[in-house]
Amino acid sequence: MNYNSEKIPTFVQNRQITMRNNYRQGVQKNTGGGKRIGKFSKNTENRPTRKIEVKTAGKSGRKFTISSESAPAKRRFEQNTNKPFAKYKPRPKKIDVAKTGSSKEIRLNRFIANSGVCSRREADKYIASGVVTVNGNVVTEMGARVSPGDDVRFDGRRLNAEKKVYLLLNKPKDFVTTTDDPHAEKTVMDLVKNACNERIYPVGRLDRNTTGVLLFTNDGDLSTKLTHPSHNMKKIYQVSLDKSLTKEHLMQIAEGVELEDGRVAADAISFVNPNDRTEIGVEIHSGKNRIIRRIFEHLGYRIKKLDRVYFAGLTKKGLPRGKWRLLSEKEVHFLKMN
Repeated sequence: MNYNSEKIPTFVQNRQITMRNNYRQGVQKNTGGGKRIGKFSKNTENRPTRKIEVKTAGKSGRKFTISSESAPAKRRFEQNTNKPFAKYKPRPKKIDVAKTGSSKEIRLNRFIANSGVCSRREADKYIASGVVTVNGNVVTEMGARVSPGDDVRFDGRRLNAEKKVYLLLNKPKDFVTTTDDPHAEKTVMDLVKNACNERIYPVGRLDRNTTGVLLFTNDGDLSTKLTHPSHNMKKIYQVSLDKSLTKEHLMQIAEGVELEDGRVAADAISFVNPNDRTEIGVEIHSGKNRIIRRIFEHLGYRIKKLDRVYFAGLTKKGLPRGKWRLLSEKEVHFLKMN
């Protein structure tokens, strides 16, 4: 290599000379130094170099060809150039059956839940027990699918997929929260029997003497979600006591009261009116039976009136006692996203 000392600084020249000497020493010793080391360093000076020729190929632009006296390099080049390119195959688009609606089959447990019998989880148990038949055949396989035209029967009764109904009732006193009780004179189903043609049932329960917000639906999945303790659905009650609640008992309810079935604490508690200590507002997420009444009875109080004013984001505002209304789409969406 020739270096022009007028153009290249001295320290650069020294660096280049050092690199050149190291390279030559590495070639002789087959170790260290140059760019090619080891098995590629032998006979480096005798190896032929590739030459690149540029030819013009008309309107197609430049065409590059490689010519070399090295046989291995020539073979590698010929192999690469002779190998045909793979044709481009576009990846097939994944079709979402649920969105396109090309298939109307659904899972059997979902069909049962849509019919308003129970939730999907409970439907799986019924399927495994052998009480569900499809077109006359008993089906016990999990994940089985059915079409809308199939004859699906639950315990001998034919099921039909129903549209979802969501209804809110302002429950009055002296009505039992049940779908069927031969010993009850009045049930909440008597109040909503003409509301819709679908079979709906109450979500959770309020005892006979408790009034307020009560939700009805035939959506089994939503019902399970709203009543399962793990979801911690918020409920607010207004309590009327027979005597004033002391501040000590107020703090005790907030910190937790030990009952026969375990410890329970209110999420929030306060006086509705600071001048009237018999009216209490209690927020709680526990779904235990008669939990509000048992808390105050444990502390020596008798509840004169118990009204649920809030349940999972729903209120009875503007709804007279004993009347019902259908939920709006916004309220249904809120329940499902809650």
